Amino acid sequence: MRLRPAPTSDEENKTTNDETNINRRRFMRYGFNAAGGVLAVSLGALGFASILLPPSGSSGGDAAVKFWAKGREEEAWYGPMHLQSMTKSVFVDAAKNSNIGMSGAQGVWNGLPVVVNYVPHAENSNSPIADNSPRFQEMAGYDIGGNYVGHATEFMLNYPEIFSPSNNLVMAFARCTHLCCIPGWQLVSNSFTDDNWTPGGGDDGGSKMFCICHSSRFDPTAIEVNRNANRSTGESFEYLGIRRAGGPAPVGLPIIPIIMNGDTIEASTEYMGWLTYCD
Repeated sequence: MRLRPAPTSDEENKTTNDETNINRRRFMRYGFNAAGGVLAVSLGALGFASILLPPSGSSGGDAAVKFWAKGREEEAWYGPMHLQSMTKSVFVDAAKNSNIGMSGAQGVWNGLPVVVNYVPHAENSNSPIADNSPRFQEMAGYDIGGNYVGHATEFMLNYPEIFSPSNNLVMAFARCTHLCCIPGWQLVSNSFTDDNWTPGGGDDGGSKMFCICHSSRFDPTAIEVNRNANRSTGESFEYLGIRRAGGPAPVGLPIIPIIMNGDTIEASTEYMGWLTYCD
C-alpha cells in the first residue's frame, strides 16, 4: 500500500517502495492472517470461517465483492444474495425502502470481511446540510491521543483513487479497531442504527455501523484521516477512513478503494497496508 507512514523525529520524510507498497502476494497473506486472527471470538456468532478460503474457481483472488449473510439469510435484506457479487443497482433498490435513502450490507472480498454502504451523496451534496439529508462529509482526523492527523480533503487531493464520493458508495474493512473483532455490523437494530442521519459524524442519530461485540460505532458518511499502529511492531501509519463515532474503538475503520466494473462493485488491492493493524 502506498501509505504515508507516520513521521518520526529523525525520519520525518523517509519513504521507500518497500515501506509504502504491498504486492499482491503480501496482500493475500495479510488478508488471510487478518481474517483469521479473531475467529475464536466471533465465529460462534457469525460463522465467518469460510471467508478464509479464496473465492471459488480463482487462485489469484477475485476483485468482486460478495454479499455475506451466512446464517442470517432470513434476517438481512441481502440474505438471498449470499455470496453473489455486489452490484450498485441492488443497493439503490434497497435504499428506496429507507426514509433517508441509505442502504448497507456486510460482504467478503478476497478473504476479508467488509461492509459496503450506499449514501445518496450526489442527490444531496448541492443542498444545505440538514438532518436526514445524508451525504459524505470530509473531516479533520485525530489520533487516539487527540493529536491532529490530517484533513480528508487534503488526503483525497493527494490520493483521489482511494475514495470517490460521486460513486455514492463507501467500503470499509470490517475489523473493529478496538480488538479486531469481525462483528455483524449491519445485522442489529438499536438507536445507533435507526433510519435517520445527523450531520457531523458524531454519536447521535442513526445510520451507524455498530459492532455487536463491544458496541463501537462508526459513521460511514464521515470521511477522515486516521492513524493506527501495527500491534506486533508498533509501527504507525495513516490512512483514509470512516469516523469512529463512539464506543471503545480508538480510531476509525480503513476505506478500501472501490472500482466499478459496470454495475459490479469491485475493489483495488493497491492500498492495503493498514491490514497490519490486526497482526
